[in-house]
Amino acid sequence: MAQTGTSDAGRSVRILFLTHRLPYAPNRGDRIRAFHLLRILSARFDVDLVSLVHDEDERHRVDALRSMTASVSIAPVRRGRLAAAALALPTSQPLTHVLLHSPHMPGTIRGVTNCHRPDVVLAYCTGMARYALEPPLASIPCLLDMVDVDSAKWETLSSNASWPLCAIYRREARLLRRFEHHAIEHAAATTVVNEREHQLVADIGSASRVVVVPNGVDLDGFTPTGPPATEPRVVFCGVFNYGPNEAGALWLASRVWPLVRNREPRAQLSLVGMNPSRAVAALSRDRSIHVTGAVPDVRPYLWGAAVSVAPLHVARGVQNKVLEAIASGLPCVVTPEVLEGLPAAARAACRSASEPQAFADRILCLLRETPEARRGLSRRARVEDLVWERQLHPMIDLVASIAQPQPITERARPGHH
Repeated sequence: MAQTGTSDAGRSVRILFLTHRLPYAPNRGDRIRAFHLLRILSARFDVDLVSLVHDEDERHRVDALRSMTASVSIAPVRRGRLAAAALALPTSQPLTHVLLHSPHMPGTIRGVTNCHRPDVVLAYCTGMARYALEPPLASIPCLLDMVDVDSAKWETLSSNASWPLCAIYRREARLLRRFEHHAIEHAAATTVVNEREHQLVADIGSASRVVVVPNGVDLDGFTPTGPPATEPRVVFCGVFNYGPNEAGALWLASRVWPLVRNREPRAQLSLVGMNPSRAVAALSRDRSIHVTGAVPDVRPYLWGAAVSVAPLHVARGVQNKVLEAIASGLPCVVTPEVLEGLPAAARAACRSASEPQAFADRILCLLRETPEARRGLSRRARVEDLVWERQLHPMIDLVASIAQPQPITERARPGHH
């Protein structure tokens, strides 16, 4: 492990990286960015990872991260979280903090910092920022990677939910927004994934330093190794017990897919990803819909498809599933909410629609193209500009500047160096 970043004393800069989910395997959105952050920063600095773990599968994957870190420590989340969340409703505590609570976390952090005091605390997402505001970390410079603005997500969800969920979601949006303001003010710098999230942070009213550091894609890993698929197969990748993904799959299957099948009877739909809800699993009763559940590798499903879709009507940040599909040689049909969050370099490979008939028309138009034409459309995107090393490089500069305080001029955002 090569460490080239140094502090004022000439030693390697040390980062305490706090994550709400073990960042391995990088097979879901909230792990992918964290994994690549860990990989890239560990090549320059000493990184102590402290992560919440949610199940035995995560526990068993800890050893996979030891070779790229100075240390890995875990804290299991509390059992009975839903009951605890219900009890917290009359209080002013965000449910995000209740659901991401481990009674072991404070002691784990103290143990790690007693061995090696960090120069910088990197808090990944709002749920981990609270630990950076408490002893023994409160006096250590913090880099807050918000990724996206969680309070805005809950506000959007509240507008589409029925009672009592709409009231719970509004409560969460209000309390998280208050906490986000406090956390951003505390942080030496805050990062988000795109300009939309940057504007949302500005709306929160913080005067602190905010930098756009976009998501990337593993281009070498996803570039197809063979010719484009010839069968009219559509693929949607996601974690299907996550509300927006579940709602998107159900909307796609019930409102869009019958329109596609009516005009292209050979079309097949693959819903690829872990934890399908009961409603999503039931979609496989339609013989044209394949619900895979967890798969060891999504790439064969992408390489075997003609078109990728992201039918999310609630979408924050950057949808990694779209970047990975484009890198896999697929054109994508997405909602405007997804398109708005994508980097400009990716949009040329996408078609956008929000209504069922228009969404189906976009899919059918692409299915009628030749396999070579579809792959050519995907290549209109400048995916070479989106590799993780390029996209996350500003994080290296941010860590170095926070560990070694110095006058900072406003930096150009990625792509404008």
